[in-house]
Amino acid sequence: MDAIETIMTTRAIRRFTDQPVNDADIETCLKAAQQAPSGGNLQPQQYLVFTEPDRKVELARWYKIAFDRYEASLGAPREFRDDQSRRSWKRTRDASRHLADHLQDSPAIVLFLQAKIPWEPRDEQGPMDIGRLDASVYPAVQNFCVAARSLGLGTALTTVIRVYGDEALEALGVPAGRFEIAALIPVGYPSGNFGIAPRKPAAAVTHWNQWGDRRR
Repeated sequence: MDAIETIMTTRAIRRFTDQPVNDADIETCLKAAQQAPSGGNLQPQQYLVFTEPDRKVELARWYKIAFDRYEASLGAPREFRDDQSRRSWKRTRDASRHLADHLQDSPAIVLFLQAKIPWEPRDEQGPMDIGRLDASVYPAVQNFCVAARSLGLGTALTTVIRVYGDEALEALGVPAGRFEIAALIPVGYPSGNFGIAPRKPAAAVTHWNQWGDRRR
């Protein structure tokens, strides 16, 4: 696929068919993930791939517990500016609920783990903010999702499992205290269609040369 078309149509997919995903395709996506930019070439990520049913069930159990708690915290729906906004919100909310209830049915699930290591340098003047360590992990997540799209596979970048991330990692046998979950990515063939997600126009959030100089 054309690179721009692939990027533009890589949207969150939360409903999948029963068609299995080849291990080779997942490996291709992981190779793409590894080519992402990495600060100092540190490469602080590890990948956990789940395809066996019992392992997916255990992971999905923690995801659902986390999502249930998160969803309850959201409260009543807010006011919407128009019917289109309301429908878009409801589609996203319903799709998120569906994923929480059926994550174990995803053909594959990939956890992106981030190492817990000291990152902020300091000198005699104090600590230096050189950016967050996860800035070297999320580009790998996006590379993975875009590569999957090029192969006809759907993905969704989710982080809600972090609510119970330590408990989930312990249940999955990850060494205690060494990693945190940066993202959980379900992978499969979409039951719906790819397409361009609704977003603000780039021109509306772009300033040229100085703040407030927009080209609309």
